[in-house]
Amino acid sequence: MGDPAGIGPEVVLKAVAEEEIQRICLPIIVGDAQLIAHTARTLDLQSGYDIIRLGEPLPEQVTGPLIFHLDNINGVIEPGVESGAAGKAAGAYIEAAVELCAAGSVDAIATAPINKRSLFLGGYSFPGHTEFLAHLTGTEEYAMAFVAANLRIVLISTHVPLAEAITLVKKDRIVRTINLTNRELKRWGIEWPRLAVAALNPHGAEGGLFGMEETAEIGPAVAECRDTEEINVEGPYSADTVFLRASRGEFDAVIACYHDQAMIPVKCLSFGEAVNVTLGLPFIRTSVDHGTAFDIAGKGVAEHSSMVAAIKLAAELAGRDESCNAIEV
Repeated sequence: MGDPAGIGPEVVLKAVAEEEIQRICLPIIVGDAQLIAHTARTLDLQSGYDIIRLGEPLPEQVTGPLIFHLDNINGVIEPGVESGAAGKAAGAYIEAAVELCAAGSVDAIATAPINKRSLFLGGYSFPGHTEFLAHLTGTEEYAMAFVAANLRIVLISTHVPLAEAITLVKKDRIVRTINLTNRELKRWGIEWPRLAVAALNPHGAEGGLFGMEETAEIGPAVAECRDTEEINVEGPYSADTVFLRASRGEFDAVIACYHDQAMIPVKCLSFGEAVNVTLGLPFIRTSVDHGTAFDIAGKGVAEHSSMVAAIKLAAELAGRDESCNAIEV
């Protein structure tokens, strides 16, 4: 359910109550049953779900949504306020979900938003879900990706300063990201993924006039993947047009050079309905495209469409592996 002080409990309850969600999967809410019940009462939301406590096995026959109760909130969690207590609880929900996946009890994870500072105050030194999940699963090659309507974008780097992100645009890193994207899209059922790599500099650097990364790093990475790995990849293409080309169907995914280069087209195209996906994990993980929205937490006005989209995509991707359960954190 994400950070208990944010809008996570609200959007999870709203999403799980949707008939379309209950038709396609069996949702299990990992969180605190008491806080969920309080949220439901306050916002007049449905919450009469069976409760499974930490350490108890999941029932063999599940007919509706469940709450996997950790009972790990000590004291009062105030909506909209950063705290170590909330961050510690949120971190424990993530760990519990991964354990359920590792045990084969669930097939996928769809995460509600966490607050990075609260997570840090709670004792977790990770900049976000992506890095945390990679650590928990021992995954060395992973990437953050976003699915927005008819656009898929994979990031070379994630939550780092822009000055550092530029230094990470290196051939070896780009090659790994292209290979990972190609492999994961095949898992999604795309037999021959068409990939494009965005340029770092304006107008693709104009042959070196505006920078050398395209010639020295990106171009050689594309050539190696295309010629040696036989991957259908092209670029570098100017970032001011490549995302539009992909949204119109020319490419199945675009490799972006840094966080905001990817997020601007995603949020312009599908804010509130895009889905964050972690590539490279041993299980399917999706997430909402927004944060904890502390300014509206507890007010009952949070839009839950991104949570619905995240659960639907998790169920769809997991279903291709002949599974049907989705789990929310």
